[in-house]
Amino acid sequence: MPARHRLLAVLVAVLWGVNFIAIHASLEQFPPFFTVALRWTLLAVPALLFVPRPDVPWRWIVLYGVGFGTLQFLFLYWGMAAGMPAGLASLVLQSSAPFTVVLGALLGERISGRAALGVAIAVAGLGVVGAARGDVAAVWPFVLTVLGGLGWAIGNLAARRARAPKPVHFTMWMSVVPPLPMLALSLAVEGPGRIADSFTGLGDSTGVAAVAGLLYTSFIATVIGGGIWAWLMARHAAGTVAPFSMLVPVTGLTAAWVVLGERPTALEWVGCAVVVAGVLLTSTGRPSRTARERHTDDQSRGKAAATSSSRSLASRSAIVARTPSVP
Repeated sequence: MPARHRLLAVLVAVLWGVNFIAIHASLEQFPPFFTVALRWTLLAVPALLFVPRPDVPWRWIVLYGVGFGTLQFLFLYWGMAAGMPAGLASLVLQSSAPFTVVLGALLGERISGRAALGVAIAVAGLGVVGAARGDVAAVWPFVLTVLGGLGWAIGNLAARRARAPKPVHFTMWMSVVPPLPMLALSLAVEGPGRIADSFTGLGDSTGVAAVAGLLYTSFIATVIGGGIWAWLMARHAAGTVAPFSMLVPVTGLTAAWVVLGERPTALEWVGCAVVVAGVLLTSTGRPSRTARERHTDDQSRGKAAATSSSRSLASRSAIVARTPSVP
């Protein structure tokens, strides 16, 4: 992966790390399922009105919307509303990286030994941070957030297969998938009364912060961050890009420390350093290739060999033709 692409992946990690503070602010005002519906509606409406549909099959738009847009944030918001702290959530959600690598391998992507070692080191770092703060959250919010990581992994593979020529358009059109299912789920579980009550007090500090959080998650974290991420996933194997998501807890824990007063311990910072080391080891290795890409390379080498053989034969024939006969 070129250095410029690595920097873009790091930028996305920073945007998504700060995003957990924005999510926390939104959940202080709105119920979780309705918050998911709101964040995607803010994108779905302008996408349908102003953004041309990306030149990718519908199945990838829908799968990306189901994985990245619906499942990831359904479980993440649910988990945070149930008591998962913002900083710890930014860590646990990075279970998406090993999920992505495993799913990618099942779909034919070859993972190098160096990349596998880097992922293992990064996961170990996540384990260190999780162990340091494991008593803060109950098991249920933790499980919900891990399931959000699985949804993110499904979205990663959809973006990889889509290879959208215009990733921002792809991300915008993905947003048309979650709103209606999430609104229906919100009405069924949270109820119209709770939804209506969440619109009271929008003028106070909590309400203003909640609206600002919605705008951040919708446009900065999703359009900018998600668009860059989809662009990277379309150009590199999922196992190469996905480990950069494990840099998110570094910024997530730091932002939670500064804004929410969640104080990381020395052990947590050690875990973050291990995560960074694992990501660097993974990203500097030779990128993995899918089975299709390897097959294409084999075909190209075969054609090149055949062409070279034909040219050599033609050259030898010409030499024989120019050589005088011996009596």
